Amino acid sequence: MVKILTDSTSDISPLLAKKLGIDIIPLSVNFTSDSYREGVEISPKEFFMKLRSAKKLPTTSQPSPEDFIAHFETAKKSGDELLTILISEKLSGTFQSAMIAKEIVGYDGIYVIDSMNTTTGLRLLVEHAVYLRGKGNTAQTILKNLNSAIPKVRLIAVVDTLEYLYKGGRLSLSKAVAGSLFSIKPIIRIKDGKVDVVGKERGANRAISALVDSVDPKSIDYSVPIYFGYTEKRELCNILMEETEKRILANDIRISEVGAVIGTHAGPNCCVLTYLSN
Repeated sequence: MVKILTDSTSDISPLLAKKLGIDIIPLSVNFTSDSYREGVEISPKEFFMKLRSAKKLPTTSQPSPEDFIAHFETAKKSGDELLTILISEKLSGTFQSAMIAKEIVGYDGIYVIDSMNTTTGLRLLVEHAVYLRGKGNTAQTILKNLNSAIPKVRLIAVVDTLEYLYKGGRLSLSKAVAGSLFSIKPIIRIKDGKVDVVGKERGANRAISALVDSVDPKSIDYSVPIYFGYTEKRELCNILMEETEKRILANDIRISEVGAVIGTHAGPNCCVLTYLSN
């Protein structure tokens, strides 16, 4: 049997994970002396309430190899093949923890996959794997498809400020300063597994329009859903969806509430568009 494991930065809720038939390993968010496992001990709503009152920006931490070993040992004992699809190695040490666990367990039926992405980009790949599994594909066939899809995933977002990405170590000081002048709303993307600033506009509405303008409708693979995401409040995401739907006729649209770990680095009032290019 083919099993699928991902991490909590996919922003797949426990309820949806159960429906999809997958397992999720949580990353953690740390407020001073208190640590919470994402999706288990803290919800997105609870996280942003804490973030607004926090005197110090929280930190995030990856799962330990031991967290993966339990899942890997179960797969080994049952003879299942396990596709483990994780946040970009360039954004988190989660992938490395999984690789250490795989070496300890010593089972060839475990496939650890660097998604080169996170949040809705990671969710897209996980749900694509679930779809392929449902069609009766083998783990090797699904892996081949995922490796082909990974460089084609496009995640673009408008963030309110680059402060959180800079303080969290996901962006350089020079790029953060450039995006913080004159109430500019930065446009970012995930490229080669890392965060990159691709534009900036004065005001959220202009930034959203610029984001949508950057997408060529002919470049989208419409056989895969288009994903939207947001941090804390959905208003900007709704605007992004409305602007996108004026120009792109999507067959399947899915929405994610971005959780605590990515929320730590993106901050409030972020909206995300993700699709698979052809």
